[in-house]
Amino acid sequence: MEEAQSVVRACVKKETPCIIKVTEKTLNYAGDGLIYDVVKTVIDHESATIPIGFHLDHGYSYDVIVRAVEMGLTSVMIDASRTSLQENIATTKRVVEYAHAKGASVQAELGTAPRLGEMGNDPDWEKLMTNPVEAQWFVNETKIDALAVAIGNAHDFFRERAEPDWERLDAIRKLIPDTPIIMHGASEWPRHKVAEAVKRGVVCFNIDTDLRIAFNTVLCQFTHDKCDIIDPRKVMDEAREAVQKVVESKIEMFRNPK
Repeated sequence: MEEAQSVVRACVKKETPCIIKVTEKTLNYAGDGLIYDVVKTVIDHESATIPIGFHLDHGYSYDVIVRAVEMGLTSVMIDASRTSLQENIATTKRVVEYAHAKGASVQAELGTAPRLGEMGNDPDWEKLMTNPVEAQWFVNETKIDALAVAIGNAHDFFRERAEPDWERLDAIRKLIPDTPIIMHGASEWPRHKVAEAVKRGVVCFNIDTDLRIAFNTVLCQFTHDKCDIIDPRKVMDEAREAVQKVVESKIEMFRNPK
């Protein structure tokens, strides 16, 4: 509830639309119906003037996509990027056929934005990054609504490529000009990287890690220094405010990256 309020309140204050995303782990932790009701209620009650999307992030199977759509989400991501190109296409096509029939839009991923623990610290980026020609084929075959790409970006605290492959991004944009390009693992990106990505066609950034850091920093401070606090609302209120400030700063950067 607190994180959803942080995001929505920041977007209302800055008069900027956004997308709130939940993952399969979140659904399993809180329960499908409960987490949907909480986030949807926050959106409905606090964002009357600003459109806020509600999306499943990184759904790794067809069954999870069905769970999310049946729950009420109208935007989902199928992530079969760790499989072969043929398997990724087949899985994504199946998801698109189902989701579009239900009125939901679909994001997919091609290439790999690595995470901590998945591989060594010095990966072969050429093997991980999105192939532009394959991206065109993938979009044409699957009819997805948006594509998450890999150009040297990484999730969590995995060490990214020294510099994103901007020429690769240009090539992808040129071959799929009508497909929104999504950048995952962009929490710690500085303004100059954001500006470059926006200039070259990226329209959406995922920033979950920075929000978690802001939230957890407050919790740790209370745990270490203020253990006499017995009302969790005092802790959660400060954490909510910390996340809202981060979201506001991100909005300013994404809206005016130069």
